[in-house]
Amino acid sequence: MLMQRINAWSSPRNISTAFMYAFAQREDMSVVDEPLYAHYLVKTKSLVHHPATQEVITTQENDGEKVIQDVIFGDHPTPAVLFKQMTHHLIDISTDFLAKTDNILLIRDPRYIINSYIKVIPNPTISDIGVKDQLSLFKQLKAVGTLKAVVDSKELLLDPEKVLRQLCAKLDLAFDASMLQWTAGPRPEDGVWAKHWYANVHKSTGFQPYTPQKISLPPAMEKLAEECMPYYEKLFDYAIKAN
Repeated sequence: MLMQRINAWSSPRNISTAFMYAFAQREDMSVVDEPLYAHYLVKTKSLVHHPATQEVITTQENDGEKVIQDVIFGDHPTPAVLFKQMTHHLIDISTDFLAKTDNILLIRDPRYIINSYIKVIPNPTISDIGVKDQLSLFKQLKAVGTLKAVVDSKELLLDPEKVLRQLCAKLDLAFDASMLQWTAGPRPEDGVWAKHWYANVHKSTGFQPYTPQKISLPPAMEKLAEECMPYYEKLFDYAIKAN
C-alpha cells in the first residue's frame, strides 16, 4: 500500500502548528514540521531576519531537492504523513513533486497574519506573508489535480470537529476524535525554532475558540493587508465552511 503524503501549505502566523498537532494525535499519521525552512533561509533574498536562523540552517538539510527526496518521499513509520509547510518556502526549487502528493492550503485573514507577525518580525513584505503565493499555488495544484482542500483558520476555530470531518473526507481519511485534543507544552515534532514562535500553542490543549480581535495596524502594514486581501478572498471562496 502506498504511503499517503500530505502537504499543508500555510501562510505564516496561522494556526498551522495547532493543525500539525491535531494530525499528530492520529495513530495512522506522522507529522514533520517545516522541512523546507533551512532551504528557504539559504535561498531567500528577503531582508527579514528570522530568529534561530543559524540553528535552523545547522540542524536541517539545506538542499530542498534532497528534502523532497529524503523527507517528503522518504520512509515514515505510519501509513500517512503530514508535512506542515510554509508557502513562501517554495523558492528556487522544482515543484514537480506536488503532482505526486496530496495538498491542503491553510489560509487566514491577512490582517490577523500581519498583526501577529510584526510582534516577532517587523516590516514584512507581501512575499513574507505568503498569501499572494498561496493563490498561485492554488492554481498550480488545481491544474495538476492534487489540491484536496482549502482550510480557513477562522472557519476551523468556529467548529473544529465539523471542519476536520469535512477535511478528512476530502483526504479519504476516517475522522479521528483524538485530533481535537493534545497535551500542553512542547512536542517532539516541533522544529528547533519553536521557542521563538510556539509559546501560545504550547499553552493549548486543543483548538482555541474563535474570538474576533480589534486590530490596529501601522499605516504601512494596513496598506500591506489591503494589498493581500484580494488574494485571500479568492481563496476563501473555496474554503471549507463551518456553517
